[in-house]
Amino acid sequence: MTPLHIAIIGGGAAGFFAAIEAKRNYPDTDITIFEKNQKMLAKVAITGGGRCNLTNSFEQISDPKHAYPRGDKLMKRLFKRFDHHAAYAWFEREGVPLTTQEDECVFPVSQDAMSVVNCLTTLASRLGIKQLGGYLLKDISRNTDGTFHLTFAGGKEADFDRVAIATGGAPKGEGLDVFARLDHDIATPVPSLFTFNIADRSFLTLMGTVVEDAIASLPGTKFRAEGPLLVTHWGMSGPVALKLSAHAARYLQEHNYQADVAINWTGESRRNVTEEEIASIATRNPQKQLATIRPFDLPSRLWVYLLQKTQNDPTRKWGELGKKNLNRIVETLTNDIYRITGKGRFRDEFVTCGGVSLSSIDMHTLQSKHCPGLFFAGEVIDVDAITGGFNLQAAWTMGYVVGQHIGEQ
Repeated sequence: MTPLHIAIIGGGAAGFFAAIEAKRNYPDTDITIFEKNQKMLAKVAITGGGRCNLTNSFEQISDPKHAYPRGDKLMKRLFKRFDHHAAYAWFEREGVPLTTQEDECVFPVSQDAMSVVNCLTTLASRLGIKQLGGYLLKDISRNTDGTFHLTFAGGKEADFDRVAIATGGAPKGEGLDVFARLDHDIATPVPSLFTFNIADRSFLTLMGTVVEDAIASLPGTKFRAEGPLLVTHWGMSGPVALKLSAHAARYLQEHNYQADVAINWTGESRRNVTEEEIASIATRNPQKQLATIRPFDLPSRLWVYLLQKTQNDPTRKWGELGKKNLNRIVETLTNDIYRITGKGRFRDEFVTCGGVSLSSIDMHTLQSKHCPGLFFAGEVIDVDAITGGFNLQAAWTMGYVVGQHIGEQ
């Protein structure tokens, strides 16, 4: 039987994993990775601040939907075949020892993303997988014999028996029209994982303040996130903002990134608990100044700011508050409203929601329902995650699954 010629379009995490696993499962195949940039795995090299947060322990994730705003059902299914435990073991077996941080993020012990990049590129070379940079896919079509004709920028062309698309997210939708022409449904891409611009100048004076346990939500919606919040010179950042942006990505885009965000500074979702805590402090410390006792261990700058926001002098005594002022403080602690006036970028880790719709893809093999022999993996599909190593885990998982099936005769 003539060996299959397989093209992997995209030299990122999902593309390399698909190529490596395909070659291992089908050693007689001829596999070529085509990457539009000259450097392979460029995004992997910068993820996690250059340290490569390549997966997560999932200890704090009780359901995939908490980590994957889109595609959670697909990931839950595919994790039965290759999950975070399998990814951890895979990299350690290939000579990349890993470590799990207190926040459950997994990094190479070397704390250097190049450990992961070099592992994948070296392994691919050793397996005989060709790696070609500077190849931007412009079109893909079917030949009469069922093979695929690929056209790249600059007029370069090639034919392949099987093709896997692992081109990553398309923030402006570039390149997705190629797949739309092949009858695939496309979910319009919009940014995900971004910070919030806040124009309130008094709030921005808190720049550098970190609250470890905050709850952020969008009033009038079900969008909600918990985690550390960082006040920056432009607004809000930190895991809580990034999680909320991921879950509400399409909603915020539809509202032109103009929306109210409610912050619960206490990390306690039950308002009555906050009420009891504030009342208890007032009862126990009637002669103490408001500024000297910080409920829920809030940073002192933030606490003074919140007191002033509720029109309470920080030098005022707790015993002088009265019920009206106590309620005002509780309301501000649990439901502090700010106006989002735009979005910022999170480092260089640009993530999009949207892409080739899951309705166009076989959930077991990740093969196109419209073009047999065409597979998809990674962020080019309408699957994305919150920050913390979950996006790369999705790439490893989907690449692995494509590698299991793309060589089937």
